[in-house]
Formats: sequence, C-alpha cells, structure tokens
Amino acid sequence: MELTINQAQQQVDEWIKTYGVRYFSELTNMVLLTEEVGELARIVARTYGEQSSKESDLNKNLADEMADVLWVLICLANQTGVNLTEAFARNIEKKTLRDSQRHTNNPKLQ
Repeated sequence: MELTINQAQQQVDEWIKTYGVRYFSELTNMVLLTEEVGELARIVARTYGEQSSKESDLNKNLADEMADVLWVLICLANQTGVNLTEAFARNIEKKTLRDSQRHTNNPKLQ
C-alpha cells in the first residue's frame, strides 16, 4: 500500500481520535521520539556495527522500529500544525541549493 505523507498524517490523526483518546503532550511525544530513535539505533548498532546482540535484541524488527519513529514524528507534526509534505519539499529545496556541489566536491566521498 502506497501512502503519501499527507495521507499518513491523516491516518495517524484518525487513529489517535478513534483509539488513542488524545495526543500525548508535545513534550511527552518528544521524549517518546527520542526513545524510539534509541531503539532504532540499538538495532542498527548490533546489526551493522561491532556490538553483538543480546537475547532481548533478537526479536527486534528494524522496519517496525523505523515505523515507530515515523509514527511519533507524525504525531508531533500533527499536533504542532506542521504539514510534513510542504516541510519536506522546502527541506529538499534548501539542501539542493546549499549542497548541490558540496558532496560531489568532497574528496572524502570520492
């Protein structure tokens, strides 16, 4: 199922209103976002880095943890009035203008 960013924002909002009672506060969601990024980092460190996995890490799912990060980020966007589609388009434009030659001219990336 393909989903636009706008559709994802609407779907999260509908879920919150139907099952979640209300959004957690922005501060709580920021802490939850940090927690979810930490869980994602743990999987990446153990899968692609040098750390070995613990027994409790074996049932963790990279895609699910990425989706958890996206979920909380969308919650924060919804409750602060950020249209992520527009914000992402502006961000790509900013990066393109700022970095159009930066990476191709970086000898460390050659």
